[in-house]
Amino acid sequence: MATLTRRYGRLVLAITLIVAVVDQAVKTLVLANMSPGEKVPIIGDWFRFLLTFNSGAAFSMGENSTWVFTTIQLVFIVAVFTYFLPRLGSRWTAVGVALIAGGALGNVIDRLFRAPGFFVGHVVDFISVGNFAIFNVADSAITVGVVVFIIGVVLEENSKSTAEEPVK
Repeated sequence: MATLTRRYGRLVLAITLIVAVVDQAVKTLVLANMSPGEKVPIIGDWFRFLLTFNSGAAFSMGENSTWVFTTIQLVFIVAVFTYFLPRLGSRWTAVGVALIAGGALGNVIDRLFRAPGFFVGHVVDFISVGNFAIFNVADSAITVGVVVFIIGVVLEENSKSTAEEPVK
């Protein structure tokens, strides 16, 4: 168990940091090259970059509760490394949790260090697809992480049930 925790620990830490660094680097590039509200078409008007600042959660829900989302993200990041890590049962669940943690870290950096102030900063969003929400690299990592985590849990359950079947 300790070997698995160590192995998954390095994997989770590496992926978490890579996602957060890539997210922040891309946001820095977008901020340096775009103005708020500016649209840059990538695939017509269907897929474009559109720089916005989000004080809320997904779909801009909870815009007046920025501090709540900051707190939740910080608690989740700490919980990943103190509670969840020793309980991860597969590489799939480890990668899923790491992607979620990396996305949370990328967005919490915005909430801690961007305007309008510490702990209530707005998240930089810029990826716009059709009439869907505007999001960023961190949000994408969270979404993919949830899918990967669910796949991991299903695979773990399948392997447990297969291992428990009596031999005929």
